[in-house]
Amino acid sequence: MKNIGLVTISLLLSIFIGLTLKSSNTSSSALKANDKIVVGFSLDTLKEARWIKDRDIFKENVEKLGGSVIDISANGDDSQQIKDVEALITKKVDVIVIVPHNGKAMAKAVKMAHKAGIPVIAYDRLITDCDLDLYITFDNEKVGETQAQYLVDSLPKDRKSKIVRIYGAPTDNNAKLFKAGQDRVINQAVKDGLVEVVHEDWADNWDPANAKKIMNAAISKHGKDIQAVLASNDGTAGGAVQVLKEEQIAGKVVVTGQDADLVAVQRIISGQQHMTVYKPIKNIASKAAELSMDLAKGKPVIAKSAIENGQIDVPSVLLKVTVVHKDNIKETIIKDGFHSPKDLGLE
Repeated sequence: MKNIGLVTISLLLSIFIGLTLKSSNTSSSALKANDKIVVGFSLDTLKEARWIKDRDIFKENVEKLGGSVIDISANGDDSQQIKDVEALITKKVDVIVIVPHNGKAMAKAVKMAHKAGIPVIAYDRLITDCDLDLYITFDNEKVGETQAQYLVDSLPKDRKSKIVRIYGAPTDNNAKLFKAGQDRVINQAVKDGLVEVVHEDWADNWDPANAKKIMNAAISKHGKDIQAVLASNDGTAGGAVQVLKEEQIAGKVVVTGQDADLVAVQRIISGQQHMTVYKPIKNIASKAAELSMDLAKGKPVIAKSAIENGQIDVPSVLLKVTVVHKDNIKETIIKDGFHSPKDLGLE
């Protein structure tokens, strides 16, 4: 990830977008300022509560800005997501926003969209190996670093703690970024003799059932003498916690997470999970709505960072994240209206 001066990246991005649209068929492109802008929103899945929130807030904000949204979910199927993008292109949308299931596979979708003169924004997950127009996400390496630092800070300093690491989907570039951020903290903690990683694996499709299998394997091989689980999101944390409950050690093992899912925050309140990383969905969804409308209209877009995707340095907008634990739930997710006290059983 590269930090670039505001003026420089603004200029580069404006030139890049101009070249993209100029080199393609602009009949369905962004210059229809007097027509209603139609935004295509291709989602990996709506099976997780988090993505339903993203979709609803995104649609609401696009409509406030005078546009409309056609959204489609692929339910974790790469081939279906390609077909979904083809359908959006056929409908002649003005810009396409993609939450990719597989960032590498969706490079084909970007190329198809560009051939039709339609710019593409990757939403929260990077699309690799293509000339992507824009990427909006949270600082994902910081997410992993934050998770790992919380875990290390929660462990005793007078003896070595045994930990299990559960990564996300290997097809999701974000999962690799979370791991990279975690590695910076965990590798140092290993060198300092504070932790020992006794088991680690990737959870395909971010599936809690796969995380449960990883946790079961860890306990089968190493017993219950485990002090922490570095789980990369709340779904995988949930799979791990299920095993810990079955082994009657839930609450005694530090468990991390991400996304501030309702059930995860409920686990934090009950002591079964210790933290989650809150990524304000309202912030990313509303900002993505604004950027997609600007891009569709051909307006200059400002990005302060760039992330290399295997082909280009993609102009990127990175948003901040917040640690949520038992003591700051009211000041974070409740204050933002992300979850209500009633839903969390606090009323």
